Amino acid sequence: MIHKIVQWFEQKAFGVCEWWGKKLGINTTKVRMYFIYLSFFTFGSPIILYFIMAFILENKNYFKPSFTKKRRSVWDIE
Repeated sequence: MIHKIVQWFEQKAFGVCEWWGKKLGINTTKVRMYFIYLSFFTFGSPIILYFIMAFILENKNYFKPSFTKKRRSVWDIE
């Protein structure tokens, strides 16, 4: 039963801990464990931050500045 729950979180969770693990260069499992410990010590307030980060990661295309013009090549002559 626990294996199924862990597998579901690995595949379908928002990917916040995985993203932080890749950015920081550490194991994703350690990031999750630190998040859980921090949640216990701060009475669950990191959960709000987790959902905010999940929202930003899911909609990161809207938060990145988009350039309408592509950068022109040196070889393009008009």
